[in-house]
Amino acid sequence: MPAAPESTMPLPRLGALVPPWPGKQVVLSGGPVFVRYTPWTGPVEGGSEDAPVERALYVHGLGGASTNWTDLAALLAVRFEGWALDLPGFGESEPPSRGGYSIARHVQAVVDLLEWVVDRPGPGRGRPVHLLGNSLGGLVSLWGAARRPDLVATLTLISPAMPVYRVPAAFDRAITLVLLPGVPALAEKRLAGVSAEQRVRGLVRMCFGNPDAVPPARLEEAIEEMRRRDEQPWAGQALTRSLRGMMTSYLRFGRANAWRMARSVRMPTLVVWGDRDRLVDPRLAPRLAAALPDARLQMQPGVGHLAMLEAPEATARVVLGLAEHAATTAADVLADSIGSPAEPGAAAAV
Repeated sequence: MPAAPESTMPLPRLGALVPPWPGKQVVLSGGPVFVRYTPWTGPVEGGSEDAPVERALYVHGLGGASTNWTDLAALLAVRFEGWALDLPGFGESEPPSRGGYSIARHVQAVVDLLEWVVDRPGPGRGRPVHLLGNSLGGLVSLWGAARRPDLVATLTLISPAMPVYRVPAAFDRAITLVLLPGVPALAEKRLAGVSAEQRVRGLVRMCFGNPDAVPPARLEEAIEEMRRRDEQPWAGQALTRSLRGMMTSYLRFGRANAWRMARSVRMPTLVVWGDRDRLVDPRLAPRLAAALPDARLQMQPGVGHLAMLEAPEATARVVLGLAEHAATTAADVLADSIGSPAEPGAAAAV
């Protein structure tokens, strides 16, 4: 399979911690979701008059939120204006009005938001969007891209939660039993009894290849976000029941199976995986890249489950490299459709 090309485009220096991007509630067919917006900045070295302005949509994983994409969106703003949603029931989004927390419900929210993003006024209106998803959001993005390829320019999957039939030991046992009747409610009660700081530090240990490298200010930011989330009466339900919906989806066969769905995805796709991922086995990475018809793979040494948080620059370079490749390919196809240039002197002979 082709190696993931890395863009040489200069990237901004993040320096101090980037604050969460501002957002607002966006009303979709299934109810409102909270969406953060990262404006396009153009190239670091100027010359923005002829620079591409494209659009991106970011989809977080189980237990995450739109803030997971803060740093990566800041880097990709040299080419993309970006939108990052809180899936229904997560972050600042309310629970779904119907459809529960099934994978299909989350996919519908992403497809609806893709349509909304494509229709926004300004440069890039009407053109397909670069779709990026992590973990549960990667699985949801894969389904969304397969369902509506007309809305997706490229697809980036960061440690996507592809179907597996042996649950990693890193998952808490109470959560792995969510398929059993009554267990989600018990898991919600157990989660409610653990402090926000304990949960965040536990997640960092599970999700990062090098937990000690997380800046203290980022850790405090995450703890404060968890405390705000604890004030929402549906927070525990969204987590446990989305996990249940994800695991239920693993039991699908035939065309409804995600591995088979991957083989139908035709747009250029990037698979990014940390080799210290404790939640989704890194050995799935080459298997997924081989299943996708037009895929590139980047394995990140020393990185865990959240490459966009732990290695934002390395991730940004391959995402931009994919976008550059897709743009070049599209230009070549357009040139071929127009036809070869006329022979010298042909115009004078007309």
